[in-house]
Amino acid sequence: MSVSLVLAAIWVLLASVLAMLPSRDNHWRRAYILIAIGVPVLGFVIYQNGPWWGLAVLLAGMSILRWPVIYLGRWLRGRLRRD
Repeated sequence: MSVSLVLAAIWVLLASVLAMLPSRDNHWRRAYILIAIGVPVLGFVIYQNGPWWGLAVLLAGMSILRWPVIYLGRWLRGRLRRD
């Protein structure tokens, strides 16, 4: 297994542990930190393993951080409707 996939697996474990801990802001601060860590890991996965593994890791990350993705989709839809 490549180093990038090991890092992606560690990111998934970290996200799971952080999701179990209580939070006052509904985990948004932790989501921002996970996004900041996950984007370079995703780039590294794509660089080492190709776009198909990168797509698989992207989908896994989107399933874990689904609410930021939902809010981004709502924001983009609102921006497109106004223009």
